[in-house]
Amino acid sequence: MTPTATYRLQLQPDFPFAAAEKAVPYLASLGVSHLHLSPVLEAVPGSTHGYDVVDHGRVREELGGEEGLRSLASAAREHGLGLVADIVPNHMAASPRHNRRLWEVLREGPDSPYARWFDVDWAAGGGKVLLPVLGGPLGGELEHLAVDGEVLRYHDHAFPLRDGTAGLPLPELLDAQHYRLGWWRLARTELNYRRFFTVPELIGVRVEHPEVFEDTHAKILELLRDGVLDGLRIDHPDGLAAPAAYLERLHEATGGRWTVVEKILTGDEHLPAEWAVAGTTGYDALRRIDGLFTDPAGAAELLGHYREFAIPPADRGGDWTETARRAAYRVVTHELASETAWLTRLASAVCERDPALRDHAPWALRTAVRELLVRVPVYRPYVTAGERPSRTAQEALPDEAVRDAKAVFAVEEEAAAVDVVRELALGRLGGGPEQTAFSVRFAQTASALHAKSVEDTAFYRYVPLLSATEVGGDAGRPAVSPDEFHAFAARIARDWPATGTVLTTHDTKRSADVRARIAVLTQCPQRWAALLAEVTETTPVAAPDGQLAWAAWQSAYGCADMPAEELGGRLEPALLKAVREAGLFTSWTESDPAYERAVSDFVAAGPGRASGPARDRIAEFAGALAPHVRAQVLGAALVQLTMPGVPDLYQGTESAYLALVDPDNRQPFRRPDAPDEKQELTAAALRLRREAPDVFGESGTYEPLGASGPAASHLVAFCRSGEVVTAVTRLSLRLAEGGGWGDTVLELPDGGVWRDLLSGSAERELAGGAVRAEELFAERPVALLRRVRD
Repeated sequence: MTPTATYRLQLQPDFPFAAAEKAVPYLASLGVSHLHLSPVLEAVPGSTHGYDVVDHGRVREELGGEEGLRSLASAAREHGLGLVADIVPNHMAASPRHNRRLWEVLREGPDSPYARWFDVDWAAGGGKVLLPVLGGPLGGELEHLAVDGEVLRYHDHAFPLRDGTAGLPLPELLDAQHYRLGWWRLARTELNYRRFFTVPELIGVRVEHPEVFEDTHAKILELLRDGVLDGLRIDHPDGLAAPAAYLERLHEATGGRWTVVEKILTGDEHLPAEWAVAGTTGYDALRRIDGLFTDPAGAAELLGHYREFAIPPADRGGDWTETARRAAYRVVTHELASETAWLTRLASAVCERDPALRDHAPWALRTAVRELLVRVPVYRPYVTAGERPSRTAQEALPDEAVRDAKAVFAVEEEAAAVDVVRELALGRLGGGPEQTAFSVRFAQTASALHAKSVEDTAFYRYVPLLSATEVGGDAGRPAVSPDEFHAFAARIARDWPATGTVLTTHDTKRSADVRARIAVLTQCPQRWAALLAEVTETTPVAAPDGQLAWAAWQSAYGCADMPAEELGGRLEPALLKAVREAGLFTSWTESDPAYERAVSDFVAAGPGRASGPARDRIAEFAGALAPHVRAQVLGAALVQLTMPGVPDLYQGTESAYLALVDPDNRQPFRRPDAPDEKQELTAAALRLRREAPDVFGESGTYEPLGASGPAASHLVAFCRSGEVVTAVTRLSLRLAEGGGWGDTVLELPDGGVWRDLLSGSAERELAGGAVRAEELFAERPVALLRRVRD
């Protein structure tokens, strides 16, 4: 059954199945049809997210085991709810102590029956798997290594010993294993297994092999067959060797259960039509909804103030395109250096077999790989070696990318290496295992590069408008016009009517309510610049750099409604994570303690301070904008809940919800203390979806409604299946400054009477035809109308 709406719960040891079961009555009363569970399979002990799976055959014991999950499902069914689960086909935890299949591979080497499970380049490691777990170079860590029977121990790590090697002297014992213990810093350049992005603690799984698919999905399929689960969310499909083939196999195995994929679409990129899924998890919708409530002219003006305040002439971060390109170069040459080397070896092997290609030097191929990777405009191409690449795959490596990549070469003949790499990436340069491996690995590396360079680096370097630096966002073009939004929604209704939509997730860098407040700044950029000058003057500790100061104050303003005693303790770790991810002055692997101490001191003295002149001024500024923040929050929520697709609510977001980047946004679920206006709106929309599934479901229609009059651009409205109308106020501060609604009217579908389901007035009804905006929005900046009679 296709859900009408889902509710995401972050399961963890502090919020197991039993806790979720207690929340079922409340969540059912809210109006959702399904609970959306974070990963439920056995994970590394203590994991707060569950993406570090260690055993696909067992439900996680720390959450209550299979008995607890089945009990939750039973309780959910009693209240009319189903369960949707998040699954992780791309990777497992690279923890031999907990991952028994990996343990066997390390003990038996490439001859292990589980060797095909893991994406390891055995040749690159001389027949060994590099395990970058040592705190320092091996020579200084030998004293911490000890043999314990058939196990090699290093602090809390444990590794299997190859048969017959337990009695060898330690140096010989280490050399005799199928793995090599190495300094953690070697992961950047020497790692020879595919990982999740740049995380060596997560090892890639080769789910493209039928036997691996069967073993890793047996328990999930059993839970689906037994009615415990009703649908699936697929984590990171771009990491898979062949996403389309995997999804087709999964579709057949599940009998076509509702399934969405965590696919990030860039720009105007569309989800591949051949994928056997209902759609995405909804980041494409998030970008359009946020953009709808962002003023394009104000965003441009805000960028100008940002450049004046935060970016010295010689610094970075003042231009989005250049910032993203610099970040891509940084990631591909540092964090993904081992992946680039892997691709270069594969390309060299292909060239060595073909006399016509033999003189392409490894350095030229390596340069071509790097230059093309940083120019892939989307997350990855989708290619099957030996088959003609689709138009979409070719667009992932456009002619201009080839041209620009060649421009870095001084000699034209050497630049021809770019053509070789492009043909390899598109699977068009002959056959053989190296060709197949190259096209697969290039696509996987492109995905990791895009995620790390954009989401985890450039979004922390380019911060004029923090609400635009969100997963799936376009920081260089944050605003979306009403016409663009309507075109997107109409396409979703036509092509992917059961796709997911989201506003907040476990991965968003700021909750929707924080982003909504920040987006209001695009309607008053001059006032923001003046405020920044004031608080800078009254803060006794200077920020270590202007970029950090801008982001810190914008974050503090975005969290203005957060309890004062909590602000500093939540803001500081989020900002420290931001500067480490940005990698400009400090990083996770090359930290600058002095700089980080300066960040902490500044936050404590200014943006994170619970009281004082700056805090008072921020509160005053936020209070003045509160009505416009309310319009943004309610408008975004109502659009998501009633537009085409299946809305997913993140835990707690039915009410006012302020959260920063993880782990701040991954706290155990807690029911909102008391209903507020947002919760009333959410419940009304969710119950309507549940009562009228045909209106919003796969057979439903979407029709933009036109407004006319002096403020028509501030009114966005649409009709679902001729029965429900959503109308919201857009850019309310600009509207107020322009004199209000005046004679602006909305044309409701002719005929019939419409009841406002959000009205505080009993039985508030409107006749079809022209209705004045002032009347429509008399009580609140949004309206949800249902046809009650013809």
